[in-house]
Amino acid sequence: MPAVYQSATYQALAAPLATVLGEPTAKALQKLGLVSVDDLLHHLPRRYLSGTETTDLATVRVGASVAMVARVRRVDRREGGRMPRLEVWLTDGSAELRATFFGRDHLIDWWQRQLSLGVKGIFVGKVGEFNGALQLSHPDFVMLDEQGQIVGRATQEHEAMVRQVSRGSLVGIYGATAKLPTWRIAECVDIALETITGLPDILPDAVVAREGLPSLVAAYQGVHHPMDEAERLRGTARLKFDEALALQLTMAYRRQAAAANAAPIIARRGDGLLARFDAELSFQLTAGQREVGETIFAELARPAPMQRLLQGEVGSGKTVVALRAMLAAVDAGYQAVLLAPTEVLAQQHAASIQALLGAAAKGGTLEAVGQGPATEVVLLTGSLGAIARRNALNAIAAGAGLVVGTHALLQSRVEFAELGLIVIDEQHRFGVEQRSVLSAKAKTHPHVLVMTATPIPRSVAMTVFGDLETLTLAELPAGRQEVQTTVVNTRVHAAWLDRAWERVREEVGKGRQVFVVCPRISAKDDDVADESDPAWQPSAAVEPFAAELATTLAGLRMAVLHGQMGADAKTQVMSDFSAGRIDVLVSTTVIEVGMDQPNATMMIVMDADRFGVSQLHQLRGRIGRGEYAGVCLLVTHTEPGSAAAERLAAVASIRDGFALAEIDLAQRREGDVLGASQSGNRSTLRLLRVIDDAELIAHAREVAERLVAADPGRDDPRLADIVAAVEARSADEWLERT
Repeated sequence: MPAVYQSATYQALAAPLATVLGEPTAKALQKLGLVSVDDLLHHLPRRYLSGTETTDLATVRVGASVAMVARVRRVDRREGGRMPRLEVWLTDGSAELRATFFGRDHLIDWWQRQLSLGVKGIFVGKVGEFNGALQLSHPDFVMLDEQGQIVGRATQEHEAMVRQVSRGSLVGIYGATAKLPTWRIAECVDIALETITGLPDILPDAVVAREGLPSLVAAYQGVHHPMDEAERLRGTARLKFDEALALQLTMAYRRQAAAANAAPIIARRGDGLLARFDAELSFQLTAGQREVGETIFAELARPAPMQRLLQGEVGSGKTVVALRAMLAAVDAGYQAVLLAPTEVLAQQHAASIQALLGAAAKGGTLEAVGQGPATEVVLLTGSLGAIARRNALNAIAAGAGLVVGTHALLQSRVEFAELGLIVIDEQHRFGVEQRSVLSAKAKTHPHVLVMTATPIPRSVAMTVFGDLETLTLAELPAGRQEVQTTVVNTRVHAAWLDRAWERVREEVGKGRQVFVVCPRISAKDDDVADESDPAWQPSAAVEPFAAELATTLAGLRMAVLHGQMGADAKTQVMSDFSAGRIDVLVSTTVIEVGMDQPNATMMIVMDADRFGVSQLHQLRGRIGRGEYAGVCLLVTHTEPGSAAAERLAAVASIRDGFALAEIDLAQRREGDVLGASQSGNRSTLRLLRVIDDAELIAHAREVAERLVAADPGRDDPRLADIVAAVEARSADEWLERT
């Protein structure tokens, strides 16, 4: 549903491009993801050209769409063939590129005169190839003198280019399409700018003055038509500030709204399930677990809902921290639910909770009678059979204390008796809207604890999880073993892979177990080729690769595990692996989180370059969890010295997940971090970069908090419109909507 704006400026920015530019142009722009005036004005030039610079032609590649400044070295007229042609040799002083024009004599005459008028020109077109040499066919162009000014006369179709070049010293080059070249997009931007010229600013005047910002219209002019680099930077700074403030303002109002809700008061008891669990625990809690636990218990005991993000290293014991909070909720007469992103993880959580609780997890059964306080643990996943599903739904509605499940918990048929605490594991796999769906199933606003084993830089936490306060659990439990990580590059050391399979036999011979991880399930799954790498080869897939290993590792007990298997089959495989009945488990990343097998000491990740840094760190965390050290081999066929090779080298040399998270973010950028790659939507962030702009984001949060304190009711229509725009743009991508 479209947002309703109070100000004329936001109404103009939200206007569909079809109403401003016409339906045909709007359809063409939609291919670039641009549907409103606001979208178009945020479609900034990819780069800028100056009429006084020359492009490095050595960087030009076949198939690329280019806009470049080059000198005309020679102009040759060719009369042979079916139609006359003009060959123009362009140079940057060292490399050369040929531009070719075909036409009748009068056109050849005109082109020849134009191209002879100036020593340099701006040429726009797609690079092709002819007789082994790079070539531009019929590029758009204007000629320039030594001062970068246009000389000669342009044709009508080049008038937009002329205006763009003559407007200032910098010419913006936009990401374009075949039907919409950069110059046409510049014309569309000019029309869009006219629709907001003269309208009030979207920020309060006091904020603009205090921050020393240009007006919004001046900022747009500065990024689209800058006279110089300083003007472009001022315009960009204003637009980045607007984006950061809008996000932080929205989050600040969300925190305020959450704090105003009444929540169950969950006070810790000294004679309930939590006390029994602590007394029977077979290991010592770490100092970090105790400290984080005390913070959580203090907030659960307040009448306002807890809104916490718990981030911790792989194996830091977040599940135990969450379970203690869940038991406190049950002691207080409420239900606690744990939402997991996959069936494998949900099943693992349910099994580990039952194992940790022992008889205390047998509530309502004879086994628990006389054994002290107990509760029922219910698992609900999408693949349960009809009878098991009905029993689970009935148990949840009847008040089962601990509920574990997947997205199946979000369905309308799931009803809770008295929901008091929501725990969400691996939050980055969910849209935040799903938190809202679960919260709506409670009679009063429940407490929320979000967990992630992917360490999150502070700037990301403020941007993505800004409605949550962050807790960090960095300390690893005593006894966690070292994992030696080695990159096996088969381009460099082909024989190393053979040695890896020998090492697998050695580990199994010692009575230990091995994971082999593949990027795909079957050979028919999409596997996009890297056209820039002539040595590219398809990545390993679980099913065919396991069949190959059956020969390579003949005599060893093997099994496969992946997300497309039925629930019973997955449960059986995990049970067999846990019981030691499987030596080698060939799997997808379904084992990335939750799989806890102390006897597993080795992992081989095939085509490791297909995985992200944090994902590899997560996978590595599945081994070395018992009394034996682990070894992780990252197998790759990538080019040595490439970005992928450097990424793998970082994983091999760094064990600190927080340091790796920074590297991961720097390489993947925000699209993946914010979940865009998982949902198929664009990243919520437009100009902000959460690493580069960390200080700006932190400053915007302070400004936002002051604005919310001064206007808690959102009475200023400008603030109301800012929040409405963020919510409309981000939809359910990451921002909770209530």
